[in-house]
Amino acid sequence: MSRIHYTKPSVGELEAEYVLDAVRHGWGERCYEYLTRFEKAFAEHVGATYAIATSSCTGALHMGMAALGIGAGDEVILADTNWIASAAPITYLGATPVFVDVLADSWCLDPQAVRQAITPRTKAIVAVHLYGNLCDLDALLAIGREFGLPVIEDAAEAIGSQWRGRAAGSLGAFGAFSFHGTKTMTTGEGGIFVTSDKALYERVLTLSNHGRVAGSSKQFWPDFLGFKYKMSNLQAAVGCAQVERIDALIERKRAIFANYANALADLPGLSMNPEPEHGRNGYWMPTVVFDSELQITRDRLIAAFQAADIEARVFFWPLSSLPMFSEIKADSPVAYSLPERAINLPSYHDMTDADQLRVVEVLRSLVLKRTQL
Repeated sequence: MSRIHYTKPSVGELEAEYVLDAVRHGWGERCYEYLTRFEKAFAEHVGATYAIATSSCTGALHMGMAALGIGAGDEVILADTNWIASAAPITYLGATPVFVDVLADSWCLDPQAVRQAITPRTKAIVAVHLYGNLCDLDALLAIGREFGLPVIEDAAEAIGSQWRGRAAGSLGAFGAFSFHGTKTMTTGEGGIFVTSDKALYERVLTLSNHGRVAGSSKQFWPDFLGFKYKMSNLQAAVGCAQVERIDALIERKRAIFANYANALADLPGLSMNPEPEHGRNGYWMPTVVFDSELQITRDRLIAAFQAADIEARVFFWPLSSLPMFSEIKADSPVAYSLPERAINLPSYHDMTDADQLRVVEVLRSLVLKRTQL
């Protein structure tokens, strides 16, 4: 039996064709040809007016937050259950992340906890759509309007997810996506900033070019300090091919999740990624959370998967538990409970039914052992 990895990209001949063309011809006057094509295609896919491709989702968040004026002394609210990339840009700008708890069913930002955490220093709310699951955008956008706070959508993990028919990442002040090699679509590394706010787009566009204003008559004249997070034309060539295949990539992710959900439906004491009636989950990372009563811990899960030669990926640790945030107090009982009894399941596009069955058998064996005690 071959080892089952938790993720790997789906790339093929179309990607190779576009990259070879970019290598041969994408220089000089054509150095941004694939880049601008990719930005336009991805913006159209998510229903945003503007897009700026970046070297990472972290870079997209950093520039977007800077353009919103977030800086020293400000506070930005986000869920305690997240990867550090969602919080790091806040600290880059001298602001303070404020961690609040998540909902037990979606593992995403608890709107009531957000409301309670707002202070005069609050500058923004970051809604991270974890593992493809959707934040309650109705509630969060309403809170944003009430308090005059922008809602930033970190949709790094939410390609293919939709809220009331609109793509995740397109409803807030701006959205940021990741194209890391683990994601539903990839450019190897990379990310993208999307918005339909023209003024915000123009500020980020200037920031993204070392502070040089588009159309300036002075060559190599920056008006202020900016950033350099540009995606390369070669990466964008891969992205162009991936966008052409994006519907099939999303549907394959959803099919893999459905296979897992069907195979595990009869087991007691576990839950998986939810899908709201008014939304669609892109199911980037199928995840199983076990009831505490089963006592199926993270360590038990890792050991069982490793014994079956399956790569184990653990649920995110609470950000407030990490050493760099040790001075930030957080009341997050749900966020602290989840990683002790959860596991992300392998979900790469070319997984076979037999691969998925091997994963399912590990989970079934664990549950049956606990329920028979």
